[in-house]
Amino acid sequence: MGIYIDNVRAVFPEERIVSTTIRLDDGKVVAIGDPSPHADDEVVHGKGRLLTPGLIDMHVHGIMHSRFDGGPDELLAGAEAFARFGTTTVLPTAVPKRGATTLNNLEALAGALERVTKVNMPGLHLEGPFMALPGAGCDVVPGDLGLLDELLAACRGRVQVMSLSPDTPNILPVIERLREEGIVPFVTHTAATLQQTQAAIAAGARHATHFYDVFPVPPATDGGVRPVGTVEAFLANPDATVDFIADGCHVDPIAIQLAVRAKSCLSVAIITDGNVGAGLPAGEYPTPWGYPVRVEPGNGARIADPDHPSFGLLAGSALTMNVGMANVLDWLDEPPEMVWAMGTTTPARIAALPDKGSLAVGADADVVLWNDDLNAARTWVKGEQVYNDPEEC
Repeated sequence: MGIYIDNVRAVFPEERIVSTTIRLDDGKVVAIGDPSPHADDEVVHGKGRLLTPGLIDMHVHGIMHSRFDGGPDELLAGAEAFARFGTTTVLPTAVPKRGATTLNNLEALAGALERVTKVNMPGLHLEGPFMALPGAGCDVVPGDLGLLDELLAACRGRVQVMSLSPDTPNILPVIERLREEGIVPFVTHTAATLQQTQAAIAAGARHATHFYDVFPVPPATDGGVRPVGTVEAFLANPDATVDFIADGCHVDPIAIQLAVRAKSCLSVAIITDGNVGAGLPAGEYPTPWGYPVRVEPGNGARIADPDHPSFGLLAGSALTMNVGMANVLDWLDEPPEMVWAMGTTTPARIAALPDKGSLAVGADADVVLWNDDLNAARTWVKGEQVYNDPEEC
């Protein structure tokens, strides 16, 4: 039995928005514009609302009360939450530390991916350990092919992305090995020089994640001369791509506008970098780090313990992808079908997920019917309905 969704304004990212019908069957988009359903189809009335490919979050550490580094149970609990926010594909992000404990944890997380329901988790995103700047608890470890092999073996071949820094010693062989293994290297946590960054891009690290965050401005060394570094190298290179935490507080919207002007929506993606607190109503919530965070719309998750030395500072993102999409649709003076690419087709290309992010016939049937407030009315993953708004008939 297929699913026939009528009377929708279908978003074909990068192309157009058109009133049509969509038919799903056997986990795929099988027809667009059929005038009537098949005899045994389930019919869903779109009521003129937007239907888009499901959103793709390439960089997310947790959601609501779950933190993926906390182990398989946390990962499985978090996986249940994404569909309500219109996110159908996620790369759960872990921060590897040195030692056997990390290897055991990564092995357990990789094994748990097979048990995930309600969202696609095609592989892990390892944020580190080959970083030059710690930020967010990341280790600072020189490039080491032996350690890389240990990490990849622990992950059972389920690493999709690894983030690293161009200014980490001996990083170029790591980048080259990742490319050989079909793993996409991301650049982050870096104060690299222009030359270091260009060498990393040439080696195959052509994407920068949570751009501007932990990308410090190079120091001025010649009075009156503006220094350039990783940010400028990525913005200037036509083969390079970037993503932003689109919550309005991790980076000013003007930076996203600048990147889109320089590169277009086809080379700029959004992520959440979400963690405990993401998707929860405004309020204070406990965390595994020993302090509560206060979540407020548009203000991230901030340390709420007044006795903490970093009281009031950001402690991760509380963003969900649907809110990020709503933000960039508001901030950017671009056709909406191009802006929708930033959460669908663009991340699919960046993260090497060829069957995701589009409504093309033959693509995976990961689709979302949206309410007018850009909250999901219904979400399907590979043709299975995994979320239905309680107010949806």
